[in-house]
Amino acid sequence: MSSNIEIIRVCEQCKKEFIARTTVTKYCSMACTKKVYRSRQKSIKINASNKETFLKVNKIKEPVKDRDFLTVRQASLLLNMSPKTIYRLIERNDINSFNFSERKTTIRRKDIDFYFDVNLKILEKNKIDLMTDYNLEN
Repeated sequence: MSSNIEIIRVCEQCKKEFIARTTVTKYCSMACTKKVYRSRQKSIKINASNKETFLKVNKIKEPVKDRDFLTVRQASLLLNMSPKTIYRLIERNDINSFNFSERKTTIRRKDIDFYFDVNLKILEKNKIDLMTDYNLEN
């Protein structure tokens, strides 16, 4: 759709002046048009990938908060620990668990909460004992 009009424009890609034959022309050549198109498509793909990653990360963490029984992987995500650490806690009997099969170990959410409650009480007791032992007034 060319016409007889000639409009002096500045290319949005390379910033060079060119003569446009229509009122909607933005780029001086097909090369500039292709560069803009490629960069736009690339940014669309990057945004889609970032959105997908964000949804995957948040979908894993959200349902874990509401569950009563967790797998070792879910417990590790919830506690921000490695699965190996969770298995160590299970091995030391710090956290109770149940093995449905060789590959399926479940942990009750109450047991995880209980583990932290017990450890917090021990820490508070040790803190009080240290404060009474090392009182500066005596």
